[in-house]
Amino acid sequence: MVDLSTDLGFIKLKNPVITASGTFGYGEEFQDFFNLDILGAFVLKGIYKNPRSGNPPPRIHETASGLLNSIGLPGPGAKELQKIVKRIHRLTKTPIIINVCGDTDEEYIEVAEIFDKMDEVTMLELNISCPNIKRGGKCPAQDEKHTYKLVNQIKHNTSKPLIVKLSPNVNDISSIAISAEQAGADCISLVNTFLGMAVDLDSKRPVFKNLFAGLSGPAIKPLALKLVWEAVQSVHIPVIGIGGITSGRDVLEFILTGASAVQIGTINIVEPKASVRIIKEIEDIMKKLNIKNLDEIKGKLKI
Repeated sequence: MVDLSTDLGFIKLKNPVITASGTFGYGEEFQDFFNLDILGAFVLKGIYKNPRSGNPPPRIHETASGLLNSIGLPGPGAKELQKIVKRIHRLTKTPIIINVCGDTDEEYIEVAEIFDKMDEVTMLELNISCPNIKRGGKCPAQDEKHTYKLVNQIKHNTSKPLIVKLSPNVNDISSIAISAEQAGADCISLVNTFLGMAVDLDSKRPVFKNLFAGLSGPAIKPLALKLVWEAVQSVHIPVIGIGGITSGRDVLEFILTGASAVQIGTINIVEPKASVRIIKEIEDIMKKLNIKNLDEIKGKLKI
């Protein structure tokens, strides 16, 4: 037997596989594919205080080994999501993570406070890194001072464990990660999508109305691994790795790099039962390599 559990300090998960925000809907959509209890945790689609329609189409564009998206975080608003969370909680005991969004710092705080009061919610993930939302030219995670200020405000207004989701679209990920930690983050998750673009040769126009979009999928895995490693070297809080994960071997590579857990995203769109396969692959590989628990390899990359 191998032990797949992982300890984030504030919670112990049965395994390191968490489904990422935006690719797993609100959990309900996947219950016909597999039992949600198999997951370590799952993050619900990013939520604002009020309903949002998102960006105009087209919203996604397939690339070589990846996906560009400019969804714009549409959603039903916090009041409706509270009802959804209560329904999901009746389906599973797997920890529910709310991905908190805001057009202003005040909205971030309001949304965080709403879900902080819900017993059904285990953790909050502060999404300060979405690349396809126009907010004064850049997102909070692209500025260390703004990151510190916002994370600190959220921590002073909430009591649940706080994961801060960082952007890869920065010059120095370490300084942003340190700012989040110093402000009170319990954990950081990275990376969100990389900025990219697509053009249409026939029309001679950009594919997306916003010009740029967020690139995810297998193409970004090497870039994500680098940034996760840099973040792990910089902070003393747990790191959740995200980016291009499609297999159990990918997961264990992120763990070896120092991540305590991972989030899987784009693969959910093309393979709804990917989580089941990936968890089984982790177990099989650990047995094959005689790894009894994740701590044996966590952060043990030989440099």
